[in-house]
Amino acid sequence: MNKFTESFILTSIAGLSTTLGYFLIFLKCDKNKIITFALAFSSSVMLTISIIDLIPSAFIYFKTYNFFFKILLFMFFLLLGIFLSNYISHQVNDNTSSLKKVGIVSLIAIILHNIPEGIITFMVSGVNLKMGIDLAIAISMHNIPEGISISIPLYYSSNNKVKTFIVVLIAGLSEMLGAILCFLFLKNFINNFFIGAIFSLIAGIMINISFKELLPVAISYHNKKLLYLGLILGSIVMIISHFL
Repeated sequence: MNKFTESFILTSIAGLSTTLGYFLIFLKCDKNKIITFALAFSSSVMLTISIIDLIPSAFIYFKTYNFFFKILLFMFFLLLGIFLSNYISHQVNDNTSSLKKVGIVSLIAIILHNIPEGIITFMVSGVNLKMGIDLAIAISMHNIPEGISISIPLYYSSNNKVKTFIVVLIAGLSEMLGAILCFLFLKNFINNFFIGAIFSLIAGIMINISFKELLPVAISYHNKKLLYLGLILGSIVMIISHFL
């Protein structure tokens, strides 16, 4: 098996793990309770990824610049991510239910997040297979709750299991798209600035979605116990996957 095949398989496994989050829709439980927990869990996942992973990584990749310029670069791309997130949200039809809107915005954010993640997994696996396996496992762990953030709001707003699965699958396949783009076009052009900018941008998108989309809808179901449980467990899962 050559390096391309090994790297692509690992990237595919990491990306397709997103679909595992879809199967939460089969849980026999009160609809409002599932939505509250799932959205709180997903918002916590996105915030924790941003705080302990994306933001520190962005500063590491901006390492060639002095501290003041690092801050300027980070803030520029972070704010650009927030702007893009707001723009995406405003493009969703005003007649769309808040739950469906959360699913659509989460889908776009996760696709944008998965493409560079696929690029990095593919690149790392090509250089060091063991490191690539470790990275794929960690990414798989946090892709599952990302799948939840898409599938729960979309399913409970449409009651269509097939369409929901297809949408979650598309989100997972976007990680493989990153690997293909890297192999065909980007491998000679990706540098530290590019990766730092992407991480900052995605952090802005995820932070904004968490506070403006996921959390407000979760809170609207008025179940504080499940809200807090989702927030705590989301952080724990992401911290574990980070240390892996």
